[in-house]
Amino acid sequence: MKKGVISLISLALSVTMLAGCGDKPASEPSGGAGGDAPKANFKVGMVTDAGTIDDKSFNQGTYEGIVKANEDFKMEYKYLKPAGTTEADYSKEIGNLYDAGFKFIVTPGFKFETAVFKAQDKYKDAKFVIIDGTPHSGEEGAAPVVKENTVSIFFAEQESGFLAGVATALHVKDGQAGFIGGMEIPPVQKFNWGFQQGVAYANENLGTKLVINKENVVYQGSFDDVAAGSQLAAQMYDRGVNVIFAAAGGVGVGAINEAKTRVQNGSEVWIVGVDVDQYQDGVYEGDKSVVLTSAVKKIDHAAYDMIKAETEGKFPGGQTLTLDATNDGVGLPEKNPNLSDDVLKQVDEVFGKIKAGEIKVAAEQGDLIK
Repeated sequence: MKKGVISLISLALSVTMLAGCGDKPASEPSGGAGGDAPKANFKVGMVTDAGTIDDKSFNQGTYEGIVKANEDFKMEYKYLKPAGTTEADYSKEIGNLYDAGFKFIVTPGFKFETAVFKAQDKYKDAKFVIIDGTPHSGEEGAAPVVKENTVSIFFAEQESGFLAGVATALHVKDGQAGFIGGMEIPPVQKFNWGFQQGVAYANENLGTKLVINKENVVYQGSFDDVAAGSQLAAQMYDRGVNVIFAAAGGVGVGAINEAKTRVQNGSEVWIVGVDVDQYQDGVYEGDKSVVLTSAVKKIDHAAYDMIKAETEGKFPGGQTLTLDATNDGVGLPEKNPNLSDDVLKQVDEVFGKIKAGEIKVAAEQGDLIK
């Protein structure tokens, strides 16, 4: 892990992944590193989910992967932001991209499932990448349908949550931890369950005594209510919680804001970020941050790799892929300024055990607190 868990994703088929976002309908010019790099013979389009291209989450991570791919492969790329978040809104922008010749289309998030389900049949000569979701009809009990022109990608959130839990316990040592989730959906639940397992592992094996009480595990129900995130964090800190893992989008931003206010007033409290390195979001003075570390999905690497796979004729159409510890698809940030070298060394050892299969992190709640 070396100051975090970072590396390029290499899947069994040399495949790679993609996802994306945008603001208002916009395009970016081709750019690139290496003037002699070949120009890709396809155009990459992105439809954003809720949020903006600089949301410090799926939209931004995906887009950064596309920009990096452009440097190496010199393809044309563009992102479109829908007017809303309904299937009709997403389908409209998918169609707009297709009509403009962008036939490699990336969609970040489970809200795209039914739109991609229809698009993969409607636009048979296009290719689709859906992150954290799988195409289905939307009918109750509908089975996933991943056609040959589509790839469905998931992450082992429980493993990055586990690593964050171990790191948190090793740093805080004792006291109380809490969890604030956004919507109670599988990716968020897996972060929660993994974090709890990581704390429990550290308590049992590494000499820590961090407690997670039932009342300090909360799903707010959305990803955009910043004020609610601040309020929930304030309530937990008032109950004596020392550190909160916030896997909640804008709700998590509210929790970070509350932590910054508390630290500036003399309290010692922490936040654990999610999806991407949120250290900068927690900066409150100079380069000091309330974000202890973050449970990361390598969204940017995934995006880059899927484009690379297409340039090599290795697009893994029809497959559902999971990025996990074995292919370095999850982990902690490359740099963790608030964690000591000793803590990072121990977390790196745990990461190695997960990769080797010596530690199995459950993707279901099981016997964890309810």
